[in-house]
Amino acid sequence: MKSLIVIMGVSGVGKTTVGRALATGKGWPFIEGDDHHPAANIQKMKSGIPLDDADRLPWVASILDYVTTLEDDVAVLACSALTPVVQEALRSTNARRVIYCCLVADAPTLSRRMQTRSHFMPPALLTSQLDALSAPEDALKFDAHQAVETLVGEIESALEGLY
Repeated sequence: MKSLIVIMGVSGVGKTTVGRALATGKGWPFIEGDDHHPAANIQKMKSGIPLDDADRLPWVASILDYVTTLEDDVAVLACSALTPVVQEALRSTNARRVIYCCLVADAPTLSRRMQTRSHFMPPALLTSQLDALSAPEDALKFDAHQAVETLVGEIESALEGLY
């Protein structure tokens, strides 16, 4: 069965950096979830308004439409996947086994990271993301305070035999 490895977590936790490094190292395609947000979602976030699940569903549909075009057996997706609604949408409408890898860091670290990058998600929305985060019970969890190389190595080890 084909697999989709979802590197999930709140903004600033390193989903893109870690996901891209994992995908590159393994020769798998990498999908940046942010590239699939409708313009209305981006504008809402830029305005400091948190997304709700109704906003997130068209985003997930766009991601899944793209994933269905991939022929590779394994793909890596950087996607917040904060809520059970999003997580189940990714699982239930996808012909791939979905494996969640949740990156976790403390709020001061996340805030510091968010303030040093250029991204449409303002640091003011961090609290709403932390409040919304509900990792699936079967998610593999990783400490995002570590170096990228260390995280990727831990994820690769945890994924052995799962995809």
